[in-house]
Amino acid sequence: MTAMQLQESPLNVARATARHTVAAGDPFVLEINRGQTLRMVDLEGNQAIDALFFNRHDTAEHYSATDTMLRQGGIYLTTGSVLVSSEGRPMMTLVADTCGRHDTLGGACSCESNTVRYALQKKHMHSCRDNFLTALQLADVGIDITKRDLFPNVNFFMNVPVTPTGGLKFEDGVSAPGKYVEMRAEMHLWMLVSNCPQLNNPCNGYNPTPVEFLLWD
Repeated sequence: MTAMQLQESPLNVARATARHTVAAGDPFVLEINRGQTLRMVDLEGNQAIDALFFNRHDTAEHYSATDTMLRQGGIYLTTGSVLVSSEGRPMMTLVADTCGRHDTLGGACSCESNTVRYALQKKHMHSCRDNFLTALQLADVGIDITKRDLFPNVNFFMNVPVTPTGGLKFEDGVSAPGKYVEMRAEMHLWMLVSNCPQLNNPCNGYNPTPVEFLLWD
């Protein structure tokens, strides 16, 4: 497993070229250019951000959880980790991290998983998978991505420890108000975001909250 590597950022918030707050439980699409730095801020603490990354010029190339874990030899992300694509190329490099650990295994909640894990009456509840699809519909920029292109995602700020028997547990977060993770883009990207709306497990402290995105050129 990857050890925590806490690292503050030298970047000045006042010099960010873009700044956007995503409300609790909402979807978001972000266009990122190679060389830009993205910061995601957990404004109130204990909020999971589900994210998918695609090569903007060839969306068949996307973030690969398996290649990322194999390349770094661990299941958690922190400063120095590299998000690797399905073609084995670097997509994003974590250059600063004040939280210290981010999940690659927990995946995105869905109507179906809410039903299986919790109860039949939970099926109608909002989910990250639905958020990804909503983000694509709302983006209106001609992104060539459909439902069948969704794949295992990154869960920033989410705490999913592995049990001694090899299972996964959704636990209370390790983040806190104002904690952030910062990444440098290694290619031109689309980033699909679900500011996780999950209410049935402690990944959001049973209370989803807003998050903030900042970009520097």
